[in-house]
Amino acid sequence: MGLVPTMGALHEGHLALVREARRLASFVVVSIFVNPTQFGPNDDFARYPRDLDGDVSKLEAAGASAVFAPSAGAMYGPGEETRVRVGATAAPLCGLFRPGHFEGVATVVAKLFALVGPCVAVFGRKDYQQLAVIRRMAEDLFFPVVVVGHPIVREADGVAMSSRNAYLSPEERGRARVLVEALRAAGRAFEGGERNPAVLQAILRRVLGGEVIEYAEVLRPDLGPFEGAIGDRALLVLACRVGKARLLDNLVVGEEAVP
Repeated sequence: MGLVPTMGALHEGHLALVREARRLASFVVVSIFVNPTQFGPNDDFARYPRDLDGDVSKLEAAGASAVFAPSAGAMYGPGEETRVRVGATAAPLCGLFRPGHFEGVATVVAKLFALVGPCVAVFGRKDYQQLAVIRRMAEDLFFPVVVVGHPIVREADGVAMSSRNAYLSPEERGRARVLVEALRAAGRAFEGGERNPAVLQAILRRVLGGEVIEYAEVLRPDLGPFEGAIGDRALLVLACRVGKARLLDNLVVGEEAVP
C-alpha cells in the first residue's frame, strides 16, 4: 500500500509523489483533506484553495488507485480531544511562527497512518521540517510505515511548486523567484568552498532583500545548529511572505544539486 497525504489543490509536485508511490507500491491511496487543526487563527484555512473534482481527475491520470476525501467531522468526531504532542524537532523554524501547527499535522497524519495500516507514505521535501516531524513520529510511535521524502519539484524558473502559489499576483510571482535565487547564491558559495554558516546565512538574507523573511537559516540536516564550520552537508532553509502567500524552500548543499 502506498499513501500520499495532501490538502488538495494538486499540482505537478503532488503528482510526482503519486508516481513515486506507484513505483513503490501496488495500490496507492491519496488523501485530500484540508486539516483544520494545523491552521492557526491568522492562517489561511478558509481561503485555502480547494478543487476536489479537478484533483480527482488529475489523480486518475497519474495512476492513483483511490482517493480518500473525508469531511472534518469524519476525522474529528464529536467529543474528540486527543492530539499527538510533538517535541524538539517541531520547535524551531515554522514551529516558532505557527504555534500548534505541527501538533495538528502529526495528529492528522497519525490518523491516516492508523486508517491505512502498513504502507509506504510519500511526502515532499519542500516541507522539510514537516517531513522530519513525521519521520520522528512514525519511529517514536512504532507505526508500520516507511516514510519517503521526495525531492522538490520546481517550475521552469526554479520556483518550488506550491498550492499557495495560486495566491500570487503576476508581480508577486516574479518576486517569488528570490527564494530560489537566494538558495542558488548560497549554494554556489558552498560549492566554492565557503563553510562558515554565518556567511551563508548572510548571503541568503542579502539576496532575499526586501521580502518579509520569517526565517533564513543554515542548519545541520537534522535541524540542529552548527557549532563551528560546516562539514560535508548543510541545510539552507527559508520561509518568506510574498504578498498573502507564505512560501517555503530549502536545499541540502553537499547532497542535492543547486537548482
